Amino acid sequence: MNRLGKAVVIVVALVAVAAVYVMNPNLPTPDGAISASLYSPGELGMRRESISLIDSSRPTSANGDYAGDPARQLDGFVWFPEDVGQAPFPLIVYSHGFMSSVGEADNLAEFLVPKGYVLVAVDYPLSNGGAPGGPTVTDVINQAGDVSFIIDSMLARSMATDDELSGLIDEERIAAVGLSLGGLTTQLVTFHPSERDSRIKMSVSIAGPSAMLQSGFFDNADVPFMMIAGSSDAIVPYQDNAASIPERVDNSLLVTLDQGSHAGFAGISSTFMRWFEHPDELVCPMLVSGLERDQEEQDSILEANLAAGITATVSTPCAMESFPRAMRPGQQQMLTRLAVYAFLESSFAEESSRRQAMLQYLQQDLAAENSPDLSVTANQ
Repeated sequence: MNRLGKAVVIVVALVAVAAVYVMNPNLPTPDGAISASLYSPGELGMRRESISLIDSSRPTSANGDYAGDPARQLDGFVWFPEDVGQAPFPLIVYSHGFMSSVGEADNLAEFLVPKGYVLVAVDYPLSNGGAPGGPTVTDVINQAGDVSFIIDSMLARSMATDDELSGLIDEERIAAVGLSLGGLTTQLVTFHPSERDSRIKMSVSIAGPSAMLQSGFFDNADVPFMMIAGSSDAIVPYQDNAASIPERVDNSLLVTLDQGSHAGFAGISSTFMRWFEHPDELVCPMLVSGLERDQEEQDSILEANLAAGITATVSTPCAMESFPRAMRPGQQQMLTRLAVYAFLESSFAEESSRRQAMLQYLQQDLAAENSPDLSVTANQ
């Protein structure tokens, strides 16, 4: 090979190495001893299986130029431990955000599943990024029913004798977790007076809208609830939505990430978005454009129902006049993983000593070991 050929090979190799680094950066790990121990990788391995669920009992509404459908199609994945010797495992139903997709769940799945959890997520019919007629937020009320149908389907498979999931799911340990609009989905399926599912024993909303939800809304169920939010969230503003959660919700925790953004919770932000001062500045134009497709959808995610504790309060997205430097997405996602895992273990761990230790970690050590990036406010 001549010199030019060798030079080309070297350049290509350097570009390939750089590309791998760009798309797969080294993510941070916690410094505190307890946090570092909890963050260590699980040992049970992970398998992923495609799922295609059809709920023929409920329709998909017409949307834009989409005529609708008499059923609801729910395509996605279920992740479960490769080593099933410790089964049955808790089940987590993960709900993605507006204009997002099932792939959003990867970030939590790869962390939680090897530690002994089953996680399932789907593309919601009308809020995912490729929804027919364009993604809409107003179908969120129907996504609560989707979560219940997913639970039905997963439990049926766990009870079957000839299924990959046979015997893997503990029906007494089911949690709902969601990001952004998926966080609102999680709140609806946990607390809504008519849409809630009593099988859900724990609930985590990550940057989920809640400004329209009064304390009476959260009184419909006594379920441990955690809100994780960034103080610099431009899309679901912190003060309007998350700040008052401990006052509105009994048996709740608010985990505040100092200068955390909204987009910083999404796995994709830890790749190319990590060079932006504030990831929301990139996302806001796309979000606003999606919402402006139908102005009525932007102004009313849920219909006001004072009897149910739902008001007409609107939290305006992307109204920040400037975008100061936000927490780095990798750090934000690491802290989110820690908080979610410890919260789940505080109720779902089999040993009472482990549950108590995780509750203490959430109330004291999580913030102590990760200050000043994180603070915890409890109402327990």
